[in-house]
Amino acid sequence: MSRVGVIGAGHGKFGRRSDATVQELAFEAFRMAMEDAGIEREVLDASVIAAVPEYHKQRSVAGVVQEYLNLNPRPTWLTEVACASGSAAIRTAWMAIQSGLHDVVAVIGCQKMTEMETAEILALMGRVGEVQWESIFGTTFPGYYAMFAQRHMHEFGTTHEQMLAVGVKNHHYGALNPNALFQKEITLEKALESEPVSSPFCVYDCCANADGAACLILANEEKARAISDKVVWLDGVGAATASMSVLRRPNLVGLPSAEEAARRAYQMAGVTARDIKVAEVHDCFTVAEIMAYEDLGFCRKGEGGRYIAERRSYIGGEVAVNVDGGLKSKGHPIGATGVSMAYEIVKQLRGESGKRQVPNAGVGLTHNVGGIGQYTFVHVFKRD
Repeated sequence: MSRVGVIGAGHGKFGRRSDATVQELAFEAFRMAMEDAGIEREVLDASVIAAVPEYHKQRSVAGVVQEYLNLNPRPTWLTEVACASGSAAIRTAWMAIQSGLHDVVAVIGCQKMTEMETAEILALMGRVGEVQWESIFGTTFPGYYAMFAQRHMHEFGTTHEQMLAVGVKNHHYGALNPNALFQKEITLEKALESEPVSSPFCVYDCCANADGAACLILANEEKARAISDKVVWLDGVGAATASMSVLRRPNLVGLPSAEEAARRAYQMAGVTARDIKVAEVHDCFTVAEIMAYEDLGFCRKGEGGRYIAERRSYIGGEVAVNVDGGLKSKGHPIGATGVSMAYEIVKQLRGESGKRQVPNAGVGLTHNVGGIGQYTFVHVFKRD
């Protein structure tokens, strides 16, 4: 296979964006990515849009975004795998380029979430679990991940303080990210005093819904080298699935889909977990980041609590994780999240992250989870 490279990246502000429609959010990130790549629309062959339609009044989001970006009559299509939709769009564009069907493809993740009431969003997310046997009993996202947390604490002695240390770290870096929803540091004491959500979780264990968009421009190797002198290569794409029902999982201390997706991505890219210098992982809840350390091979199973407590996931540690604030501080507009993760890795590998820059970052990774681990995508990026 030839290589597929990222030649442009753009990112808008995440938050309660009452100032913009979903089309306008998409344009904000698209314009930045096109300017970053230094190309005009004529260079693009197609676009892939990532969004979860249930959160929008517009049923076919890809069509209205494509039209607003003035990209007709090029082909476009929508990818949707819950919270991993953005990474699915990147993988889809990578496949289209590898097949030879297209040379240059725009990937746009965009989502409006704050126009819905919290109760509506909780009901929608609860139905990501199996409807027949689980969600009919009132399951919620916090409830599902609280089960993971309780089991991790039971089997490995992980503490709630260790989980909240993830939130403290991610708010620390989010305070340095102008695109983040929350740009304020928190203390462990403040986090522990926040209101309970689902035992053991309190408010600061949980990420927040947001509006926002991010965009990447991908190209085949020939076009990428001709267009850009700062290409970041997408050399490993891993994806895997797990049962819809959490009750049928082999255990509740990790995500089997994440382990398998990581194995495939590492193998394709010719790297191991030890080669990763900077990572974006799916910290929808604090325990999710701890499980990701273990599922991705950054540490052994059961050692994730110690990994954060010993600051091994900070800049200067073993693998700098979520130094843009992660979902926890940056916010989680579910269709945009996977593309946002990739944007951060691209900027890091280019050395363009300012105060959040990870020294000598040559290999980076994104880990994006859909649902409660039903779908996981792991991507490995490299810089020549």
